[in-house]
Amino acid sequence: MTFYVWSLRLLVPFVLLRLLWRGLRNPAYWRRWPERFGFAPRVTGGRVIWIHAVSVGEVRAVVPLVRALQSDYPDYQLLITTTTPTGSLQVQNLFGAEVAHCYVPYDLPSAVRRFLDRVRPVLALIMEMEIWPTIFHQCRARAIPICVANARMSEASMRRYLKFPGLTQATLRQASLLAVQSRGDAERLQRMGARDEVIVVTGNLKFDIKLPPRLKESAAALRAVWGMERPVWIAASTHAGEEEQILAVHASLKKRFFSLLLILVPRHPERFAACARLARSHGFNIALRSEGMKQLGVQIDLLVGDTMGELQLLFAAADVAFIGGSLVATGGHNLLEASALGIPVIFGPHMFNFDEISRMALAHGAGRQVRNQIELSEAITAYLGDSNLRHNAGEAGKKMVEENRGALAKTLTSLAGFVKN
Repeated sequence: MTFYVWSLRLLVPFVLLRLLWRGLRNPAYWRRWPERFGFAPRVTGGRVIWIHAVSVGEVRAVVPLVRALQSDYPDYQLLITTTTPTGSLQVQNLFGAEVAHCYVPYDLPSAVRRFLDRVRPVLALIMEMEIWPTIFHQCRARAIPICVANARMSEASMRRYLKFPGLTQATLRQASLLAVQSRGDAERLQRMGARDEVIVVTGNLKFDIKLPPRLKESAAALRAVWGMERPVWIAASTHAGEEEQILAVHASLKKRFFSLLLILVPRHPERFAACARLARSHGFNIALRSEGMKQLGVQIDLLVGDTMGELQLLFAAADVAFIGGSLVATGGHNLLEASALGIPVIFGPHMFNFDEISRMALAHGAGRQVRNQIELSEAITAYLGDSNLRHNAGEAGKKMVEENRGALAKTLTSLAGFVKN
């Protein structure tokens, strides 16, 4: 533990330089630095449940749990921390003033102590699987139950953690609850040294997605102004090195589907403008979603989704969805929002962050996995060219989501013993 803490202290200047560098593309990284060192705003209004969700994906996944906690424990104040500015913006867009929010402190003893002194949580709830030794140990020392919800542990992540077996085991043994997505996740955490009695298999909270009311109507209104007859595909949560392939696919598809519209949604807001420039440089006529709801004639080839909080709406307005982060070795992103809407999903070979979900989608016939841009073009052509194939895949996706709901109820049951009314 001492070696870990001193290593972090030595890394602080480099971490700050990285924040400065990232701020060149997203100035939000230059703001609110005191929060990263534990100077959190003091939380008032009752006992505090602290929820940590790293970034956009984790924040979206935690929405049903937050709503349930607000309903079940109205006397508690919820604090949600994130690591990234995009996660922070997502919290503000989804919850506004309903919850308190700040950045999570760096895992330095002084920063964590300062944060806990100012926030005074009665429960720490970590989403997915963030193992922070200082946070875990200091919460346990203060008798603050530390619970991990929707926990997952891939083979690759397990191997990385087991390079430091003593620190990993000592940290995991501070946890009061590890609510894991699958039996495989449970087995890997056991091999890492977690206590058997704190592990509960609850399933994946992402299946408990709740679609906003009137989402379909809003999507239909978009299609009406874009052109009801034109086919639409979406490339969602894309990364650098992927957009070039997607644009090449779109160019080839336009030869068969003349009026085809592509919705291109980069994963990170700081890349919105760069992706717009890239599309223009490939000869496409583009529009920006931030310009609002307007007519998109067939002369517009591509819509850049340069807004936050609208991905579900854009999915609902598409006929076929490509899930980004999968043609490059990022590990993919969540496909369940598209599946819940009855949209066929296509993803590349790199889905290791969503391995189980992607395998389920293939087994249910809810989508296709492709190896390269040639196969991506073929898959989109197949879905756009066959309405029955597209409908059947979409219905299979909705059925898959419905059959796997229930993690929320199991997670709430597991947490009940750590929250007193």
